[in-house]
Amino acid sequence: MVSCVADPGVPELQEAVSIPVIGAGSAAVALSLGRAAASEEDRILLERRDAYRTKMSDSRVSLKTQTRREQMSKKTLCQRVGRNLFLVLVMLLTLGVSAASGAPPAQEEMTYTVKLGDNLWTLAEKYLGTGPAYWVIVGATNAKYEEDSTFAYIENPSLIHPGWKFLIPSAEAAEAYIAIAKAVPSAGKRGLRATFAWPTFIDPAVGSDFSSTSSLCNLYDTLVFPNTAGGVDPYLAESWETSADGLTWTFHLKQGVKFHNGSELTASDVAFSMNRLLEIGEGLAYVFLGTVEDATALDDYTVEFKLAQPSGLFLISLIRLYVADEEEVMDNIVTPGPYGDKGDYGKEYLLTHDAGSGAYKVKEFPLEEYLLMEKYDGWFGTFAPNPPDEVRFIATTEAATVRTLMSRQELEITDQWQTIEALEALNGMEGVDVSAFPVLTEFYYMIHTQNPPTDDVHFRRAMAYAFDYDTAVALEWPGTKQSRGPVPAITAGHNPDVFVFERDLDKAREELALSAYADELDAYPVEVHWCTEVPHEEKFALLFQANMAEVGIKVNIVSTPWMSMVEEGATLETSPHIQTTYVSADFPEAGSLLKLRYHSDTAPTWSQNEWLLDDELDQMVDDALVTVDEEERYATYRELQDYIVDLCPSIFLYDQVQKHAYQSAYVDWPAARGEVIPVMGYTMFAATIGVTGP
Repeated sequence: MVSCVADPGVPELQEAVSIPVIGAGSAAVALSLGRAAASEEDRILLERRDAYRTKMSDSRVSLKTQTRREQMSKKTLCQRVGRNLFLVLVMLLTLGVSAASGAPPAQEEMTYTVKLGDNLWTLAEKYLGTGPAYWVIVGATNAKYEEDSTFAYIENPSLIHPGWKFLIPSAEAAEAYIAIAKAVPSAGKRGLRATFAWPTFIDPAVGSDFSSTSSLCNLYDTLVFPNTAGGVDPYLAESWETSADGLTWTFHLKQGVKFHNGSELTASDVAFSMNRLLEIGEGLAYVFLGTVEDATALDDYTVEFKLAQPSGLFLISLIRLYVADEEEVMDNIVTPGPYGDKGDYGKEYLLTHDAGSGAYKVKEFPLEEYLLMEKYDGWFGTFAPNPPDEVRFIATTEAATVRTLMSRQELEITDQWQTIEALEALNGMEGVDVSAFPVLTEFYYMIHTQNPPTDDVHFRRAMAYAFDYDTAVALEWPGTKQSRGPVPAITAGHNPDVFVFERDLDKAREELALSAYADELDAYPVEVHWCTEVPHEEKFALLFQANMAEVGIKVNIVSTPWMSMVEEGATLETSPHIQTTYVSADFPEAGSLLKLRYHSDTAPTWSQNEWLLDDELDQMVDDALVTVDEEERYATYRELQDYIVDLCPSIFLYDQVQKHAYQSAYVDWPAARGEVIPVMGYTMFAATIGVTGP
């Protein structure tokens, strides 16, 4: 075999170098590589290369790699990758881009077969745009080897052979690798790194999804804090009382709490944060809109909230009021702006800065790459033993990236969107375990009720009967269960007696025959948009497509980036027939999720695609939320769930078991021990997570 010997980093070391290439007849060929001045980015990547080499020379890594290669037979690989590997490989081959000379940089993931004269540096220049990024190809190829042993396993980047098969990552994956490479934990500091679906919004009046709430609970403090029992504990507020009519709530604050800039947190900041949230009306504002009239500071440590009507959920809803420094926000407003003399109300500033008092503060935030937070030593709370000094939330869910980072202990906790096959592969790594725990999250097929043909309730019911729930649940992690109605079964106020659709093709055809579109199904294909950043969703979309075909409904499935899903869901006209989305309750009671999912106030948001716009339903939700008596409130919740299921605005797939692979050898994560705060974002509260490695 001809072997090509090349140092991928050598072009940066001297003007020109000759690298011997051992030929078939022991003849040597000299390759001359010209030097270009290194950019600052390349310099950082070169430093990353040196760290990589050091790690590759570590005897433990070499031994572990050799052992794994000896043990992993093709049969074992097939078992780990599962039945979908063949489809994935076919897709990769279909998307493969020619590596012919002059081809543009790869925009999609592709395979490449090494040729005589190749070296990793020039391949990285050609396909990734910069030579020092060669190690991105190394990482992606080695990760792919774990699934498919026909790919090379590159132990020495300086020694590659013609005929070896490499995986060239997509542009998106390469960017994620490079961003992470430039952002390793500072020397001598404990780091916690986790991947997330992006974007992330750290403005308390804007952020509302999983990555945003995970960030907000680390950067900001709240009056009360959620506990594992589903209730709340005093936090910034030491005590509180309410008036006899339930319309006035008064909170007494802890004294001496400091914001990250050193100023003291007072009642004025609390009132400002509530009033700002209500005026902007985005993000988590829906929790308080229609309930809270205003907030007022009575003195430095006493804040009063006036409610428009009594609320049984007001206290627990305060876990979503993240308190910002009024002075810092107002000192950084941009004028003119949409909020009169308040300009932009600090929205541009808070896009990349925090104004909080939380356990961590923003250190760096290149918006499309990662959020880096550092420990705030002036925090009023108590850190768990060995808390991370730095916390990095990384903008990728790309499986090859995640596998490589986990294998090199450069990632502590994965995102929750990894496929079952990816999680099984990660679970097989030394020192890595998968933690799975129930949360207040449900997976919905959100059906547009105003757009033909899904505006017909019989058509919607036909789809609900035709879907194969058992097969869908079997595609998920062990322990996952089919949803029983519009809210997860563990949610307080869930109706255990609500009607549950099961697969019944005869009933599906009966309902379809009753629909207005029964005789013209071919003219009304249904479009399903699934989230690109959550590749596991494609399986369910394909299953749905096949199930609907059995009753004559044509389905087109469309991979759609998350940001595009958010944008298209903002208007009735641009929303597709079906969006596939996971939605979590903002606090552990059914009313919060019922309002988020089906109330008209939240119709133009990512959390619903149904567009019911049902006045009767809205009134029932509003009545439930102002009912102080818990038993009466829960009774209304149960009635609401029956009402919603009868309308069939959604297909309720399953209650999510949230799954993450994590470095169990050196990360002490409360959620993995079963100490789960069942509120979106709080499982990633870094102050409670211990890190002792790598």
